[in-house]
Amino acid sequence: MNYEKQAKREALRWSKSLDKRSSILQRSSKRMQSTINGKIPDRVHNIVTDSIRSMIELALTSSEYIRPVTVNPDWSFEEREEQVRELLKQYKRTASVEGAGTGLGGVWLGVADFPLLLSIKMKFLFDAAQVYGFDIHSYQERVFLLHVFMLAFSGDNARREVKKKVMEWNELEVEEKNVDWKTLQIEYRDTLDLVKLFQLVPGFGAVVGYVANGRLLEQLGETTIQSSRLRLL
Repeated sequence: MNYEKQAKREALRWSKSLDKRSSILQRSSKRMQSTINGKIPDRVHNIVTDSIRSMIELALTSSEYIRPVTVNPDWSFEEREEQVRELLKQYKRTASVEGAGTGLGGVWLGVADFPLLLSIKMKFLFDAAQVYGFDIHSYQERVFLLHVFMLAFSGDNARREVKKKVMEWNELEVEEKNVDWKTLQIEYRDTLDLVKLFQLVPGFGAVVGYVANGRLLEQLGETTIQSSRLRLL
């Protein structure tokens, strides 16, 4: 079996796995997260909300997340994916070190991690898209990337709807491709999950930040790879 057939098979298995309900532990964590969210200072919520709003605006209207990435048009699909995985390793290291640094400082340095981590994630997403051959200067392709981001960080209910749009992207009408900003903001905030909140604890937060940020980048990387496979293959 050649690489592309194997990659497509893996992507289809991944797609089916998205339809499974989250584990009891994950659902319990989300309920606890909702309770904790009500006790977090409004200033923290505002920083997260403003960060997501700014991220969307930058992704759609500017070149903030675009940097030169070496792409050889003669690369095979396998070679492109090797490059994407190498990018993921680099960005995971950056995110982990950044999380450890901000985690050392307690609450307010920990809060500063949210916009920094968002920027790292989006830069990886745009870099990977260039390697796969997407035209990231196109508005519609940028909207697609935001949906991939949303798919990576959504709960059960929202994930099903976003997955449907990502899977059927090429067939959708333009007006069906709009980003649901409110859902994206809520789902991303909630998916920061309980372990991420421990990053706000001085000292101990450094360890949590290092591990959590790497894990969140891995989650985005897997979603980016599998979504791109399903669209291109």
